[in-house]
Amino acid sequence: MIRTIHNELLTIDVDTKGAELISIRAVKDNLEYLWQGDSKVWGRHAPILFPMVGKLNENKTIIEGNTYSMGQHGFARDLEFKLVAQTSKSVSYELLFNEETLKIYPYKFSLLVEYTLTQNKLEIFYKVKNIDDKTIYFSIGAHPGFVCPLFNNEKFEDYFLELSQKEYIDKYLLEDGMFSGEKTPHLQGENIIPITRELFLDDALVYEGLKSSSISLKSLKSQRGIKVNFEGFPYLGIWSRPQGDGDFVCIEPWFGLADFKNDNGDFKNKKGMLLLEKEKCFECKFTIEVN
Repeated sequence: MIRTIHNELLTIDVDTKGAELISIRAVKDNLEYLWQGDSKVWGRHAPILFPMVGKLNENKTIIEGNTYSMGQHGFARDLEFKLVAQTSKSVSYELLFNEETLKIYPYKFSLLVEYTLTQNKLEIFYKVKNIDDKTIYFSIGAHPGFVCPLFNNEKFEDYFLELSQKEYIDKYLLEDGMFSGEKTPHLQGENIIPITRELFLDDALVYEGLKSSSISLKSLKSQRGIKVNFEGFPYLGIWSRPQGDGDFVCIEPWFGLADFKNDNGDFKNKKGMLLLEKEKCFECKFTIEVN
């Protein structure tokens, strides 16, 4: 079921399936900023990544001595969340563990997701609570895809990404959706990343330890675009299709990473894994600002 919130500038649609954001529209001209999905290209809009980010080696992991199978980015994005609150400018959802989740992830948890509109900004808040009688382990992340180009008289290559600070940073190298364990220099005192199809030939750009707290997707031909503030998130992914059939760019704040090729398969030892003691909560948020 789709719920809508709005203010004088933006209208937002969220689906109970995956508590997924599915639309960000400008009130003044109904311009859509969020990728509307195409099953032949990428059928999602802005999935929530939980209880892990990325891909497991052979889609398997070891938790407390037992082997479990889990698909890429975990299971939350495919499950129905419960609506717990709604106002004209905010909406909240919760996912609780159940018998089916325990079969693939043996921890008892609550995942709360809140969307709140303030002027031209959408705040997205995640809260994970441990309701088990033991420490639980998890990762969480966001995967919003933004329309690129926004207008018919623009092309993909008219866009660029602008980080809030100049960076000296390497990017992780990926093989079959997992990390090879190697990095390569990417930004050398720059904060501009031109958008091209070739940029994504080797899969996503994945950074660790950026000084920047925000990144903007901008056009050379118009003033319209978005800015994602990811302050506090240790990793950032940027992804699109290298072929010419995906008019979107994903900007992905993460707590957690995919498996490395040489990982031993132990879930709690995955790089970036978070641990949460019983009755404790983990909270994080990011914002999408529409220009």
